[in-house]
Amino acid sequence: MHSINSFLDYTFSFSNDIELSVKKIITIIVLIFVVILITNAVLKLVLKLISRNLPKEDGLKFNTVFSYFKWFIYVVIFLITLSSIGVNITAVFAASTALLIGVGLALQTFFQDIICGIFILIDQSVHVGDIIEIDSRVGRVEDIKLRTTRAVTIDNKVLVIPNHLYLTNSLYNWTQNGALTREYIDLGVAYDSDVQLVKRLLMQAAETNSSVLKTPKPQVLFTDFGDNALKFRLIFTVNDSFQAIQPKSDIRFEINTLFKKHNIKIPFPQRDVHLYNN
Repeated sequence: MHSINSFLDYTFSFSNDIELSVKKIITIIVLIFVVILITNAVLKLVLKLISRNLPKEDGLKFNTVFSYFKWFIYVVIFLITLSSIGVNITAVFAASTALLIGVGLALQTFFQDIICGIFILIDQSVHVGDIIEIDSRVGRVEDIKLRTTRAVTIDNKVLVIPNHLYLTNSLYNWTQNGALTREYIDLGVAYDSDVQLVKRLLMQAAETNSSVLKTPKPQVLFTDFGDNALKFRLIFTVNDSFQAIQPKSDIRFEINTLFKKHNIKIPFPQRDVHLYNN
């Protein structure tokens, strides 16, 4: 019995501030084991509550987050356990402060991306298949990961968006309210043009395009008296905003053809220059 007590009281001295006996090491191992079991049970319950209303593939992405979070909790538990049995952990923190600050600064953006990815998955503000515009870039969402969102642009290029940009930029979701979107074309005509004829020609260009929906009906607005032209806006609806660039181009071709046929001019910018002799 005496030999067992002597063995348990044997102390390992790492420094003046950090000393561990065999008894303390065993106590640490037992406490950590018990606390880890409790922590795992709590984390599984929290994970289940958070992901129960999410699609299966999105719920699985939280496993990675919780695995990192779990290891962070393990480190905290280990340090708390050391402190509770009398080990001075101040020296440990003092020795690692510079390292922790450097690592924290290096991973700051990384953790911002992870946190934003969690928010996106929870609030379901963006879904796979949505057409989004962020920082003047447009793409169809193909995959939402915890750190990045991947989208394909109109010219079939892969757009990788760090998730923290959702916090610092305005996000436009073109399809959250449905696939239908209102598109428009702005143009100007000469001041001597017949505005009613211009309206009919613009309506004709839109209504004869197969990509433009009949309902709601296209609309022409007389928007302003410009410096050099009468300004109009042609508004129409398409059911695939991601491909809207093609029908808008086709309508412009048709407008140009109709305007030439009916002698409607699109004026160049004009300036009056007055010369004075002194």
